[in-house]
Amino acid sequence: LIIIFIFGKKMKITIGKKTISSKSKSFIVAEMSGNHGGSLNEALNIIKAAKKSGVDAIKLQTYTADTITLKSNRKDFLIPKKSPWRSKKNLWNLYNYAYTPWVWNKKLFSFAKKLGLEIFSSPFDESAVDHLEKLKCSAYKIASPEMNHIPLIRKVAKTKKPIILSTGLSNLEDLNLAIKNIRLFNSNRIIILSCVSKYPASPHEYNLRELDYFKKKYSAIVGISDHTKDNSLSIASLPLGAKVFEKHFVLKKNINKTVDSFFSETEVSMKNYVDNIRKIEIS
Repeated sequence: LIIIFIFGKKMKITIGKKTISSKSKSFIVAEMSGNHGGSLNEALNIIKAAKKSGVDAIKLQTYTADTITLKSNRKDFLIPKKSPWRSKKNLWNLYNYAYTPWVWNKKLFSFAKKLGLEIFSSPFDESAVDHLEKLKCSAYKIASPEMNHIPLIRKVAKTKKPIILSTGLSNLEDLNLAIKNIRLFNSNRIIILSCVSKYPASPHEYNLRELDYFKKKYSAIVGISDHTKDNSLSIASLPLGAKVFEKHFVLKKNINKTVDSFFSETEVSMKNYVDNIRKIEIS
């Protein structure tokens, strides 16, 4: 069930059974990414731990190495030597290691829903949207590298489901173009997340004042895709109107096993993150 009301610049969006509005509790998302380490059991345990931590939703990424990049050792496809992922040498190797097998998704969606946890995904090409629609995905996130991927954005917009846009690598021109194309299909279910595509990121690299700009310009719900190592940035964004928060999530920090663990939250730290947001948002 997806409902939207716009009155002036007030918006209410429903994702699954969770409602997001200026008066609702914050919507907190745990991002699994490639932190399952290639194990379905690990992925299921991540979902279980996310539920225990108190988040509202678990988010997946839907791609394969071949749908997101090229198998190439040319300069543009090599991983920089200073990158934490440099051992994978090129992007195809990294994504082939980190991707979530699509055959898992039916089980992952079913398991999350049984636990009462919302579940959705970031598709990285049009075939991923077709796959996720069969699973009745309740919302879609457009990752910032795909912000100018207009065929993908239009396909997602046609579903009429909530769309979360992550600013990250994009600029205002990209964001304007994405929103223009979403609204071509009479879709106003838009959430914009301020994001810095650095892993980990420092709080000073974010610009929290853009939250107010996004709210006013696009009449959108706003939030933070938080790649920092603590909760100070997210806490600071609460009085600025942030309602959606996303953090990467892992069972145990082990860079040799899971690609994003070094900047991800564990069950204990995520529970602390959620508890702090809940305490502050009351005020």
